[in-house]
Formats: sequence, C-alpha cells, structure tokens
Amino acid sequence: MNGTSPTRMNLLTRRSQLRLALRGVDLLQKKRDALVREFFSLIHETLEARRQLNTAGQEAHMALFLAKAFDGPQVVEVFSLNVPTISDARAELENVWGTRVPRLAVEWPQGITTSPLSTGGRTLAAQVAFRELSRALIRVANSESRLRRIGEEIKKTARRVNALEQAVIPGIQSQIHYIQQVLDQQEQEDIFRLKRIKGKMIARS
Repeated sequence: MNGTSPTRMNLLTRRSQLRLALRGVDLLQKKRDALVREFFSLIHETLEARRQLNTAGQEAHMALFLAKAFDGPQVVEVFSLNVPTISDARAELENVWGTRVPRLAVEWPQGITTSPLSTGGRTLAAQVAFRELSRALIRVANSESRLRRIGEEIKKTARRVNALEQAVIPGIQSQIHYIQQVLDQQEQEDIFRLKRIKGKMIARS
C-alpha cells in the first residue's frame, strides 16, 4: 500500500507519526483559538481607533479653518514650514502565539514648536490638533495591520489543521491498519505452519 513495507518497524514508526500528528493538531487548534480571541478583541480596538481618527480629523480641520480665519493664511503657512518632523519612527515586531505582528513606534516632538508671542493661539491650537490626528493615524495603522496579520495567520493555521485532520492523519491511520492486517495474517500463517510441523512431528514419533 503506497510502497509501505508491512514490517513491525514501520508499524512503530507510523504509530509514532500518528501521535505526533495528533499532538500537532491539538497545539494548532489551541493556537487558532487564541488567535481568534485576539482577533475579536482587536475588532473593538480597531473600530474605536477609527472613531478617534474621524473625530481627530474633524477637530484638526476645524482648528485649521479657525487658524486661517483669525491668524491669517500667511501666518499659518509660514508656521507650518517650521514644524519639525517626527524625531524617531521604527518598526517593531510583537510575538502573538508564534505570529510576528508589525507595529510602528513613533517618538513625537515635545511641546510647541514656537513661541506663543510670535504666533497666534489658533495656529498653535491647530498644531496640537494635527499632531493628535497624526497619533490617531498611527493607532489605526497599527491596529488594522495587527488585525490583518492575525486574520491571515488564523486562515493559515486553520488550513494546517484541516490538512492534518483530513489528509495526513487518515493516511497514517490507513497505513497502520494495512500493516496491522498483514502482520496479523502473517502471524496466523506462522501459527498454522507451526501446528502442521508439530502434527507431522507427532505423527512420526
């Protein structure tokens, strides 16, 4: 059967493979279940991050509108040219049940970037609002990236479980059954042969 030699060594090997496959299914199912729990908890987090992003976007654009109205478009434009960029941004990897999930870590500039005496209060408020909008964008990116990566890993783990349960394990069990049948048949033939030999020996004596 499929080139499987019906020997006791192969029988022991297949039984060992079956135990390993069953343990693999158990571990993969636990991993899948943990990832599913993480996935559903992240759905709420992602929706909340999206809500905060929408709110921050509305507030930032209103702050910009007021800054241009009260301080003047030229002041806002000159001020925007002096706003410092993000001082440090790096990609980090978190381990979630063996799954490497990317996360963007950002270090933001502290405080305001110019003196309140030389810049209108509305313009400074717009700076704060747009910085919060940037933070909200990073939170959404991290949350959705985590959600997408875990969703992909759930699918991959489910495929592995299905492959083991529907193909690998039944195949090993079929080979074990085949080998066991052949060995049982050989054992019966050996017993019958020994009985014949014993009968002949008794007849001769």
